[in-house]
Amino acid sequence: MKPWLHIVGIGEDGLDGLTPATRAVVEAAEVIVGGMRHHALAGLSGAERVSWPSPFDALIDTLKANRGKRVVVLASGDPLWYSVGAKIGRAIDPSEVVYHPQVGAFQLAAARMGWSMADLETLTVHGRPVEQMIAYIQPDQRLLILTTGEETPAQIAAFLTERGFGKSRMTVLAHMGGEDEARFDGVAESWTHVVPPFNTLAVECVAAPDAALLPRVPGLADDLFQHDGTMTKQEVRAVTLAKLMPMRGALLWDIGCGCGSVAVEWMRGARYARAVGIEPRADRRAMAAANALALGVPKLELVDGRVPEALDGLEAPDAIFIGGGLSREVFAAAWEALRPLGRLVANAVTLESEAVLIALHREFGGDLVKIAASRVEPLGPLSGWKPLRPVTQWSLIKR
Repeated sequence: MKPWLHIVGIGEDGLDGLTPATRAVVEAAEVIVGGMRHHALAGLSGAERVSWPSPFDALIDTLKANRGKRVVVLASGDPLWYSVGAKIGRAIDPSEVVYHPQVGAFQLAAARMGWSMADLETLTVHGRPVEQMIAYIQPDQRLLILTTGEETPAQIAAFLTERGFGKSRMTVLAHMGGEDEARFDGVAESWTHVVPPFNTLAVECVAAPDAALLPRVPGLADDLFQHDGTMTKQEVRAVTLAKLMPMRGALLWDIGCGCGSVAVEWMRGARYARAVGIEPRADRRAMAAANALALGVPKLELVDGRVPEALDGLEAPDAIFIGGGLSREVFAAAWEALRPLGRLVANAVTLESEAVLIALHREFGGDLVKIAASRVEPLGPLSGWKPLRPVTQWSLIKR
């Protein structure tokens, strides 16, 4: 089918910033869809104007209802970089769509800061939980963050300060490329600027000697999590995540998730990794939710229930961790749901659960290991090793 839908990136300089060919597409449109700001930048009067629908998910239906007309969707900068173009591209055949990218906020902000795009992290909290930027707070890291509200930079400044990064340098850039371009500079611990509601925030993370170190590599310290003592301990958790293999956009089922330590580290371990924690106890689900928020993965989904019943209707996972409630029935339901090349890891600390793993290993193969670790603790005036409870771990890949 001939393309009928054009997704046009537009900047603060409006139509003047478009190439002649792209400007011609906008001027010839019969229907133009966009926000009030985009319509103002376009400054045209001939086409039918359509505002973003509410709820925003109705956008695809709105566009499809105009199939056959010359339709233009206006977006900011590059429509395929944290913008509406990706949503449209997933729902409408690419052969029907033409994209017209402009220089986006990230490129403009990097140019203003003199930063190399290859040496920084880009992320958005525009219309998303602000807490998700917490996972990127690391020494000497440079961040470019798309934000929504005028209060968002202050929230991020608080996150930095609370974690020992109060000296981090922050710059808010607004209306880049337009007559009203503005810049606000400061440091996190004393940030007081009132900024325009749509902006791009540049952060240069500076760690104090006592700053919290939260690497993306699995194995965070146990005391970074709220827990009731029943959790996958740091040493075992690191091995568990290595076997689960977090990957970009992949989905984990954490069965018997407890305080959520494995699910949280899975989501931190790869960009856009997702997790569903299945836990029957409300107090532990509350701890898991608090841990997800504090450690920068607020999108952790929590399900009240027991397996196998709680699995009904869930999206098929790329990996499954069974940390509690292990039985042959639980394994059978999980294994059936797991996608090809999916990874399954089950940990056992009791003899009864270990016996289940040994039997399953004989039948299905995979790797069966015993993990034992000890930690130094005071022993009178001296020190000695205190062993952690040994864990039997079974892991395999569905081929």
